[in-house]
Amino acid sequence: MRSVVLDTETTGMPVADGHRIIEIGCVELMGRRLTGRHFHVYLQPDREIDEGAIAVHGITNDALKDKPRFKEVADEFFEFIKGAQLIIHNAAFDVGFINNEFALLKQHDRADISEHCSILDTLMMARERHPGQRNNLDALCKRYGVDNSGRELHGALLDAEILADVYLTMTGGQTNLSLAGDGSEGDSNGRQQPSAIRRLSAERTPTRVLRATAEELDAHLARLAIIEKSAGAPPLWVQLEQPKAEA
Repeated sequence: MRSVVLDTETTGMPVADGHRIIEIGCVELMGRRLTGRHFHVYLQPDREIDEGAIAVHGITNDALKDKPRFKEVADEFFEFIKGAQLIIHNAAFDVGFINNEFALLKQHDRADISEHCSILDTLMMARERHPGQRNNLDALCKRYGVDNSGRELHGALLDAEILADVYLTMTGGQTNLSLAGDGSEGDSNGRQQPSAIRRLSAERTPTRVLRATAEELDAHLARLAIIEKSAGAPPLWVQLEQPKAEA
C-alpha cells in the first residue's frame, strides 16, 4: 500500500473562523519504507497569522509574502495524495483545513478528500492503545523512543517524518526510515543513510551527560537502606541485581 504521512500548519484555529493553511508537509511510504518522495510547500494565506499560532510554528506573516497561494499548488498536491492512505495525527483538524481549501476554490469534487484517500488517524490509534495518557506527538516520541530533539518548533515536513517513525514503531514494523529503492541514499559501503530532513535534525550539540557526585551516591545508598529497613527486604531492583553480583 502507498501511504502518505501528512501534516499542516495554519494561521490559527478553528477553520470555521476563516483560518487557512500556511504549510503542508508530506512524506511517502511504500512497503513501510520511505521512498524519498515528499511534498512540501509554504503558502500565502491572504490573512494575518494569530500570535498564538506563530508561537507554535514560528512562521511569520513576512515569511509568507512571496509564497504561492493554495490554488497554485492544488493540482500538484492532490495528485501526490490521491489514492494513498493518509496517515495524520489528529486527522480531523488537517482534513478539515484541506477540505476547506479545495472548497474555497469551488473544486467540489475534491472538497472531501476522504472520497479519494483512506485516512488513518494516529491520535485515535494512540488513544486506543494508551487510554488516559498524553498522546500528542511529543509524548509518543518519548514513549516509543523516537528522536525528536530537533523539534524546537512545529514544522509540517519535519513533523510528518517524525510521525512516520512513530507510526512504524507503533505498528511494530520497520522503524529506521531508510529510503527504499534506487533513489535511496547510501554511504561508500552501500549502507542506508537517514533522510536529509533527519540529518539536519541530527546536526546538533551532543547532549551533556551529568553523572552523580560521590555525595549523591552516598545519599542514594542511604535511601536504599531506609527502604530496606521499612519494607523488610531490599528494593526489587537491588534483588534483581543480586544474582548478577553472585554470578
